[in-house]
Amino acid sequence: MNSSVLLCLMVMLVQLWPCSPSTQNSSAQNTVQSFTPVRRVKRGWLWEPLFATEEQISPDPVYIGQLKSDLDKEDGNLEYILAGEGAGSFFYIDKYTGKIYVKQKLDREKKPFYILTAKAINRSTQLPVEPDSEFIIKVRDINDNEPQFLNGPYVATVPEMSPEGTSVTQVTATDADDPSYGNSARLLYSLVEGQPYFSVEPKTGVIRMASQMDRETKDQYLVIIQAKDMVGQPGALSATATVTINLSDVNDNPPEFQQRLYYMSVSEEAPVGTTVGKVFAEDRDIGDNAAMDYFIEADSSGVFNIITNDETQEGIILLKKRVDYESQRRYSIQVKAVNRYIDERFLKEGPFEDTTIVKINVEDADEPPVFTLENYVMEIVEGAMRGTLVGVVTARDPDADESPVRYSIVHSRHLKRLFSINEHNGAIITTEPLDREIASWHNITVTATETRNPEKISEANVYVQVRDVNDNAPEFPKNYETFVCENAVSGQLIQRISAVDKDDSAEGHHFYFSLAQEDSNSSHFTVKDNQDNTAGIFTGKSGFSRQEQFFFYLPILIQDNGTPPLTSTNTLTVTVCDCDTEVNTFYCRYGAFMYSLGLSTEALVAVLACILIFLVFFLAIVTIRQQQQKKPPFSEKMEEFRENIVSYDDEGGGEEDTEAFDISALRTRTVMRTHKPRKKMASEIQSLYRQSLQVGPDSAIFRQFISEKLEEANTDPSVPPYDSLQTYVFEGTGSLAGSLSSLGSNTSDMDQSYDYLADWGPHFKQLAGMYSSHRTVED
Repeated sequence: MNSSVLLCLMVMLVQLWPCSPSTQNSSAQNTVQSFTPVRRVKRGWLWEPLFATEEQISPDPVYIGQLKSDLDKEDGNLEYILAGEGAGSFFYIDKYTGKIYVKQKLDREKKPFYILTAKAINRSTQLPVEPDSEFIIKVRDINDNEPQFLNGPYVATVPEMSPEGTSVTQVTATDADDPSYGNSARLLYSLVEGQPYFSVEPKTGVIRMASQMDRETKDQYLVIIQAKDMVGQPGALSATATVTINLSDVNDNPPEFQQRLYYMSVSEEAPVGTTVGKVFAEDRDIGDNAAMDYFIEADSSGVFNIITNDETQEGIILLKKRVDYESQRRYSIQVKAVNRYIDERFLKEGPFEDTTIVKINVEDADEPPVFTLENYVMEIVEGAMRGTLVGVVTARDPDADESPVRYSIVHSRHLKRLFSINEHNGAIITTEPLDREIASWHNITVTATETRNPEKISEANVYVQVRDVNDNAPEFPKNYETFVCENAVSGQLIQRISAVDKDDSAEGHHFYFSLAQEDSNSSHFTVKDNQDNTAGIFTGKSGFSRQEQFFFYLPILIQDNGTPPLTSTNTLTVTVCDCDTEVNTFYCRYGAFMYSLGLSTEALVAVLACILIFLVFFLAIVTIRQQQQKKPPFSEKMEEFRENIVSYDDEGGGEEDTEAFDISALRTRTVMRTHKPRKKMASEIQSLYRQSLQVGPDSAIFRQFISEKLEEANTDPSVPPYDSLQTYVFEGTGSLAGSLSSLGSNTSDMDQSYDYLADWGPHFKQLAGMYSSHRTVED
């Protein structure tokens, strides 16, 4: 027994015995008393062991021990007093004898010991005869608590097929009784339910596998574990716990086909990628352990393929190539299913794979015609006459009845029809000559249709290449601008030329340059062929004069190397420039332009001067008009000739309804102004006429007049916010009569003279006659 255990036992013994009076609070010096009363030689206490048993039930107090002073003569002269924990409630002392009793039931699990103090006094003097002594009453344990599983219910998982003895989980029970006293807290575990698959270690509660188990047979077990105290002795208390044990899956089962032979069919019209059918191999495992891959082993034709559906674990057979009923009507393939993840521990169980046979029948269908080629390439020489044979396409009905085929060309609405086809034999001919320079390739779509079933149509592409012939002569690639200075010397290079040819040459183009023999300017210029499809134009003499000849036109002969060779004449224009020996292109172009217009430099300067003067004159007029717009427009007298129309959209009770609202509140101050007598109207019209001769409706003065009147109406504070229409009639300079408005004719015009109408011209002759006669009659 080691030192720590011995120390614990000593402490327990100290707690079980009361302390020596001489040492009171020092537990290390306590003297262990015997179980019988002991008399001491010196003055002091006489002790007995003090124990109290828990849960002890009795109608009378229970004696647990006695303490007594060695001075006690048992004559009743001494009195014993008990103080401390539980004194008076749980414990009391006989004050004459010192015997200690328990009054109530104790519970060790709540309080395992009590610390009390004993006193002995003289009844007469009330003085202590012994020093106060502290002692301990220990509560002795009984088996009054059953074990408890605090962490239940328990759930554990263990892989299936685990070997015997594999630890599954551990259960632990606790007991509230004193583990240091007796066997009340010593537990023993046993298996109530779960044999013969599991076992439990009696002392530790570790559950182990008792045999190998297959998850596919049963994947969950309920195990009941019992814990007894008192080491399982009779009268022991017990408790049980339920443990749910799940078996996790391992890959210990191979895939197996439920059918050893599958029958499927596919139509010969089915496109590539069509699903032919599905096969399924069952695996009793779950999750990744049941994952498998399918393969096709025996299929030399390579017509079919198989993929795995990871969700359903099915093998899907797909069409890899088109099938033909007339070529082969039946296929037989071998499909294998293999576990994707193999557990090496179970390899000895056998191969984790399985095979099956799949027989596939090809179903006959009415197929469209089949062209001998998917794409046809044909050639024709450009310029071939209409009706020339380009080539022949061929298609046949692959079905057994071999229906006749009719050919046609798919024409576009927007493209010219250059080809036609014989609907019976597929011969393609031209409808007009072809030009390679316009299009060197033509793409044609040809259809073949069964005559017995017009819905069965197939197409083929025909590519027609137009072969080139030498039908285009070479020419200049651009319009050359060639200049020569008046001071040019003989043999000076003035232009380098080249040529292009629209034709296509297999050997490459080669051009030959020369000057036409009939050229009258051959003495002025020469052509040198560089033998690299370029040529140089050189001066043939020194000195040129613009006054004598401004332009020279050189006919250049260009010949190609085609079969047969073609020659063209291209004119090169040489312009004489006013320069020394080096040409300034911009200056020469300017001189040529002026020469084409027939103007000299002096004439051009004069034209520019005239344009400048015209611009200055135009700007001056604009400036004067802008200054005139700043002058005051009309005088205040023009107020008299303004005519107003003010409209109020008010629907009242007619002419008698004069009480609807105050019309005067709606009138502007311009409307409210006083009208002049009618007798002065003639003089006003004449005054307006004279002013209209001076100012027109399009003048700035008239526009300013209107703007001011509009501003006056908008800013009048006496006018309510009603909409109004104000009209200012001003005839301007276009009318000799002035205003003929009768809005202001509120007085009789009987006293007016209309003689001035005769001065208005022939247009008012009839009006003047009518008013003159009227005047005469009235007179």
